[in-house]
Amino acid sequence: MNESPAIQSPFEHAGPVKFYDTTLRDGEQSVGIVLPPAQKLEIARALDALGVGRIEAGFPRVSADDAEAFKLIAGAGLKAEVWGFSRAVRGDVDELLRLGARAAVIEAPTSSIKLAAYGISADQSRRRVGDAVGYARSHGVKVMFFSVDGTRTKLSELKSFYRTALDAGAEELAVVDTIGACGPEAVEFLVREVREWVGSSVPLHFHGHNDFGLATACAIAAVRGGAQWIQGTINGMGERAGNADIGEIALALRTLYNVNVELDLTKIREVSRIVCKASGYQVEPWKPVVGENLFMRESGAVASQFHIPEAIEPFSADLVGATRSVVLGKKSGLDSIAIKCKELGIEVPIEKHPAVLAGVKQLGTQQRRLVTDAEFREIIAAQGKP
Repeated sequence: MNESPAIQSPFEHAGPVKFYDTTLRDGEQSVGIVLPPAQKLEIARALDALGVGRIEAGFPRVSADDAEAFKLIAGAGLKAEVWGFSRAVRGDVDELLRLGARAAVIEAPTSSIKLAAYGISADQSRRRVGDAVGYARSHGVKVMFFSVDGTRTKLSELKSFYRTALDAGAEELAVVDTIGACGPEAVEFLVREVREWVGSSVPLHFHGHNDFGLATACAIAAVRGGAQWIQGTINGMGERAGNADIGEIALALRTLYNVNVELDLTKIREVSRIVCKASGYQVEPWKPVVGENLFMRESGAVASQFHIPEAIEPFSADLVGATRSVVLGKKSGLDSIAIKCKELGIEVPIEKHPAVLAGVKQLGTQQRRLVTDAEFREIIAAQGKP
């Protein structure tokens, strides 16, 4: 039998991909989300345990709460580096300095449309970048320059902004798809282009949004193009359609592309739950990596394959710390009944399974929901009555 060949494009970056999490800043920009300092600290601790290399602890100048959260996280003794966020404005940098920040993102608009929206020229924005980056560096702060709307910036302008930032002392650069308007091919091209401009010694980040549902694909393309750091959030939370989801990206890189990642995926679902609880929202049950339904089986046809997980799963439940289970409802089959009986430690004669299944299907259809374990026991008990 002929086997299908594996088709994978080569990756420029062979080392482990690292993750820079911005859940506490860009993620909190989701409409209606407010994370108090204590909850931000709880999330930061979970991110640290997950293996995130850098945690963006917030934008301290935006509010007293953000400043307090930054201080709490910076003093928590985490293994991850704690980064602050600043516009290309000395006042923002001063607030980070007051809090003892040792590393910071400094952002500035670079595209013509963003510059027009802010009412400043490219030259004015470049001067602000040079001043803010130089000011931060003079106080010992490590700087990554973040080009707002970089993917919609003319290449010559973007190159000029990056050069200005590097000349002022920035040590790292981010390729930024601020409004999620870039496809993966374009992201890979741009990351390669920036790598050509700045050489191999400057660490490159990719920061993307999910407005076309392509954030994960774009992040993978960025790694293929040579990005060493991926910026994103837990659950992909963020304004509009959200940010790149670091769990999705890490899983795809590791399992589909054989690229090492610095993330303990067995903890991703627990971190997802912590962020959901703190933020007051729930992810879709079918969401990749962390969705509630991913390893639940209601279909009888699928339950019949339950003994060979790889027949019904694209990746192992163990990889992401999940548990396989069979649930009962309208779509259940006889194998579903047998598996559930074994799970609950209930002995039901095989000849009674069809009647139990009929009861499960009837209840699931009438109630338009799954059948609970307690209800399943009642259906079985009813079969024993005269």
